[in-house]
Amino acid sequence: MEQKKLRVAVIGAGGWGYQHARAFSGRSDTELVAIAGRTQERTAKRAAEFKVPYYFSVPELLEKEKPDFVSLCLPAQHTFETTMAVIEAGIPLLSEKPIAYKLEEARALVAKAEEKNLFYAIDFNQRYSIPCLKAKQAIDEGRLGRPVFAHWRFGHGWDTPYLDHPYLNLIEAQCHGLDLLEHLCGPIRSCMAEMTDNGGRNSFSSFTLSLRFQNEAVGSFLATLDANEHNRLSQLVEIGGTDGRILIEDNVRSYSFQSTNSDMAETWQAGFFEDDLRSFGRNLDRHLDALIPALLAGQKPPVPARRGLRALELAYGAIRSFETGQRIEMKAD
Repeated sequence: MEQKKLRVAVIGAGGWGYQHARAFSGRSDTELVAIAGRTQERTAKRAAEFKVPYYFSVPELLEKEKPDFVSLCLPAQHTFETTMAVIEAGIPLLSEKPIAYKLEEARALVAKAEEKNLFYAIDFNQRYSIPCLKAKQAIDEGRLGRPVFAHWRFGHGWDTPYLDHPYLNLIEAQCHGLDLLEHLCGPIRSCMAEMTDNGGRNSFSSFTLSLRFQNEAVGSFLATLDANEHNRLSQLVEIGGTDGRILIEDNVRSYSFQSTNSDMAETWQAGFFEDDLRSFGRNLDRHLDALIPALLAGQKPPVPARRGLRALELAYGAIRSFETGQRIEMKAD
């Protein structure tokens, strides 16, 4: 007997709303049934592209379409009410990162979903690049030995006129790095931060963090919006242990592992015709390959929304460190 497709509505008609509409409409186990947006021209165009109805009212969409699952791709400064409406309606959901900008809002969303025992996932899709999947596998297999250090670097430019926050880079973009370092290296125990607004963006667009993990490894974190994303190695993740080192370049570009006692490294790179394997957008598809089966099986999300709350708590720990000039101890999630 053929399994019924999961009926999915996408809320958001921007760039990542397109990626979600594309991904859900292309799967054999899901059916895109509606799109909601904020502007007439863009929302109507997106709906026509995917041949589904469109809405400007989320309650109306939920009432008329009765989706089995909702994917939210709205700017996180303006998404609390919409996300809470979906949660209160009892509909399983996936939210783009960050979960929110305000801690009290993030905590309220997670608490309400957990009160309802509701499937609530967040799209930390960098976990699902091929290099990051290989890094996680190598670490879980113990190939690094005892962890010693970790480094995250991410530098790019960004024009976001619809977002305005003094810690925009930290909350909006670098939640990826905070989540990924904990995913690969374990909980962060403490943080010390330095930040600058020299980029002229009316925000602290460049910052560094000094980290200590609960396993006693140390970490460094450098992130900026005052760079060029076309630079090679805009993003770099390096993780070292007593037995080897992992290097991830530009998230989807390449992965390498080198043993401490070897002068040769193992390297993965996508083949010439394997465009999907080096596509950042396809990280979402690989996330859904894990998320949808978990949902259908009645399991927890592979990346639960609580991880989004944790990343925001770490971000606000870094803010407290910068504002007070003190190292901040972080409670484990």
